[in-house]
Amino acid sequence: MKLITRDTDYAVRALCYMAQNKEKIISAAELVSALKMPRPFTRKILQKLHKGGILRAQKGKGGGFILGRTTGKIRIVDLISIFQGAVELQSCLFKKKLCADRNTCVLRHKIKNLERMILKELESITIESLLKGG
Repeated sequence: MKLITRDTDYAVRALCYMAQNKEKIISAAELVSALKMPRPFTRKILQKLHKGGILRAQKGKGGGFILGRTTGKIRIVDLISIFQGAVELQSCLFKKKLCADRNTCVLRHKIKNLERMILKELESITIESLLKGG
């Protein structure tokens, strides 16, 4: 199980770079050069961030992307949601059928508690907090 995939990791790196260059329109080419990320991958990430409302796009000559939210309102949990879907540790599947003990399973309740704790922590991590080192 990967909690953070490569897509989410690259998105965080791109957003931190953009946050450090406030009010500047950043092109995909600049991110590729500065962060050593693959070009097609970078473009795909930027497009998903734009579609998710994290970035605003500027078209035309000198175009690129700029943050669509303040850094304090860009949460890691939002990025995980955009690139990976909901935070879920397990789905209680056995042979592609839901477990019959799903509602009474003690292990499932423990894992759900862990899931809630992880989600709460991820909700507290923002691009701003990462830039401040915390």
